[in-house]
Amino acid sequence: MGDLGGNPPNSRSINSIPNLDRALLCLFICFLSFSFASPVWAGALFDRVSTFPDWHNKPPVDRATSDLIYPNWIAGTWRVKSTLIDLVAPLAPEIVTPGFESNRDYVNQSIEFNVRFAQQSNGVIADRAFNGLNIAKAYLGDKSVLSVKVDPNSPNKQITTLKGDRILTSTITGRATETPAPNQFITSEIFQQIFRGTAQPYFNQVETTTAYNYSSNQITADQITAIYLSPQDPDYFKAGNTPVALYRYRLEFSPLSE
Repeated sequence: MGDLGGNPPNSRSINSIPNLDRALLCLFICFLSFSFASPVWAGALFDRVSTFPDWHNKPPVDRATSDLIYPNWIAGTWRVKSTLIDLVAPLAPEIVTPGFESNRDYVNQSIEFNVRFAQQSNGVIADRAFNGLNIAKAYLGDKSVLSVKVDPNSPNKQITTLKGDRILTSTITGRATETPAPNQFITSEIFQQIFRGTAQPYFNQVETTTAYNYSSNQITADQITAIYLSPQDPDYFKAGNTPVALYRYRLEFSPLSE
């Protein structure tokens, strides 16, 4: 989940594109936490989640490289219920992303989908293509999503093709992980996004920070998506490293039989 946010270069007319904000809002969980990262100092990510929405800087991350190894307790297939529970525009009313206000309609509305995490020789990794396709279809409908593919040369790059010759390319450029306790796992990723299918490509930068908690064969997660303006945006220097939109989700995982 998440919103591309920001504004396209030299344009404030993005709302003229049917369902664009809703389409892009759903796609970040499709590419959630897929690459290895060195743990940051204890408590940095935990503190970040607990101080929401008082965020004024990006998280401390390392350069993204290969796949993320998840805790063993996430292995298997899960039914996930995702609920948008809060959204904040830290720089409003001066800077508000085009689809922010309309996304209030989705607060406390749940969406469900299946995800899968596989045990490999080097540990548990996400089935990225399976998860991405299921989530995109759950939010946008079967007919709106043509494909979700992971670049065979990089686990950090995902390409989502939508109806109407629209393509979203998401590349994870930085990430960090933290394990506060054996049953807890926190990840934070920075994405570079390019949306093609408009007169001008639509750029922005997104952070997704997710805190997972495992208990009694159930997983819950607190997920926050932060939208940052790209250098192409005329308000880029005004916003600095402060996100222009924050979306908070509650994720509930129930195990499915294989």
